[in-house]
Amino acid sequence: MAESKTKSQKLSRKKDTWVDRISDLPESLICHILSFLPVKVAVATSILSSRWEHLWTLFSTLDLDSNTIGDSLSCGQSPNQGPCKPFSFGHIVSTLLTLHTAPYLRTLILKFFLCRNCSRFDKWIGNVVERKLEELNLQIYGDCLFWKLSQSIFSCKTLVVLNLKGTIVLDPPPSFQFPSLKILRLIHIVYRPDSVFRLLSGCPVLEDLSFQRQALAVVFKHKMCASTLKRLSITFGQSDFDGSHFGSLDYKLEINAPALEYFKFDGHLRDIVFLHKLDSLVQDDVYISSFEAHAFWVDWEDDRHHDECCADRVFNFLAALYNVKLLSFSSSNLKCLSYGSACLSHFQNLVQLDFKVYAWTWHMLQALLQNAPNLEVLFVTHKSHGDLKHNVLWKEPPDDPNNLASCLTSFYYKGLSFKHELEFVKYILKEARVLKKATIHVRGHDRKLINKISTFPRCSMTCLLTVN
Repeated sequence: MAESKTKSQKLSRKKDTWVDRISDLPESLICHILSFLPVKVAVATSILSSRWEHLWTLFSTLDLDSNTIGDSLSCGQSPNQGPCKPFSFGHIVSTLLTLHTAPYLRTLILKFFLCRNCSRFDKWIGNVVERKLEELNLQIYGDCLFWKLSQSIFSCKTLVVLNLKGTIVLDPPPSFQFPSLKILRLIHIVYRPDSVFRLLSGCPVLEDLSFQRQALAVVFKHKMCASTLKRLSITFGQSDFDGSHFGSLDYKLEINAPALEYFKFDGHLRDIVFLHKLDSLVQDDVYISSFEAHAFWVDWEDDRHHDECCADRVFNFLAALYNVKLLSFSSSNLKCLSYGSACLSHFQNLVQLDFKVYAWTWHMLQALLQNAPNLEVLFVTHKSHGDLKHNVLWKEPPDDPNNLASCLTSFYYKGLSFKHELEFVKYILKEARVLKKATIHVRGHDRKLINKISTFPRCSMTCLLTVN
C-alpha cells in the first residue's frame, strides 16, 4: 500500500512541466532571488507575466555598471509595446531610477565612464538620497573629465557605507552631518584644500577609513581627525613589488585617531605624523615600497646622507606604533635601510611579529626582538636571493636581554638558503626556553642544510621541530 501511495503522488513528466513553482513563492522571496542576478537579466524577467512586470522595481539593491548593462536595455518594456529600442547608459539609469518605486533603497552601486553632460548625475544622487540609502558605491572614470560630488549626498542621514573611486572631486560643504556613516573608502579621487578634514568632521561615528592615492600633481597636505576611527588603511603609490611608481608622491599627512585599533600602510613613505598616542592599537600591517620619486638621472646610491634620512624615517614611523600587539613589516627593495641606527621603541605589547627580512634589514629584526619582551609568535620570511652587497647580516646580540627565553612559543622561518641564516635559526632554538613549535622551510630543498638544522640544540625540551 505504501508503494502504491508513493506512485500515486508522483506527477507525470508532461504534467510536471506545467507546474510554475517559482510563481507560487512569496513576492519578497522572489525579489530576493532576483536580486542576485545582473540588473539587465532581472529587468528582462518583467516580460514573463503581469505579476513579474514590476518585481524588479522592489529591489533594495541596484548594481548599475555600464560594462555589464551596455547600451541596450528594454527597461521593463513588454512585448506588446513593440521591439526593444537601444538606449544610452545614462538614459537607462535615469529610466531605471524613475521606474524603481521601492520607498527603501539600501544599496546603489554605480559604475560608468564620465561624459560632458553631468547634470543628470546630480539628479540620480538626489533620487536615491530621498529613499533612506544606506550604502553608496560610486566608481566614475573619464579622460581629463572630473565630476564634483553632488552636494545632495551630504544631506543623507541614513548613509552607513560610502565608497568613492575615480575622477570624483571631493569638496564637502563647511557644515554637514553623516550621523550614521561608519565605513568610508576614498580611492584615487581628487581633493580640494582641507576637504578630508571637512569630510571627517561631519562623520561623528566613523569607524573604518580606507585611503588610496597614486601620483600627485601638487604636494598633498591633509589632516585626518576622527575620534571614533578604529580601522585606517592608507596606500600611496602603486603597490607593485619592485618599488616603482610614476609621478610625484610628495605629501604630508597628520593623523589624529586615538581610538585606532588597526592600521595598514602600503606604498610610498613620505611624511606621516600621528598627533595622538595610539593606546588602543592592536594590529599593524606595514609595507614600504619606496621613498622618493627620483628623476632618472639622479643616483642616490652615492648619497649616504639621503639614505640615512630615509632609514630614520622608517624607524621613526615604526616608533609611533609601539603599542601594537600584532605587527607585519616588509620593506621591498630598499637597500638604504642598511644605514641608520634602528633605534626602535620598546614594544612592550607585541606578541606576534611577521617580518619579511632582506640582507639589509637584519639589524631591524634584531632591534625588534630586543625590544619585544613579550613576543610569543615569530614569522620570518627571507626575501633576498643572493644579494649580500650591503652585508648587513644577522649577528647575535652581544648584550642579549634574554627576551626570547620566557615567552616565544612558535617560530616559523621561510626561505632559508645562506649560512648566516643558519646562525639566526640556531640562536632562536638556543634561546627560546618555552618554544613549542619551530617550522623551517629551506629554499631549494637543500638536504645538507636540512640535516644540519635538525642537529641544532634546543633549549626547550618540548619543542616540535619541522624542517622541510
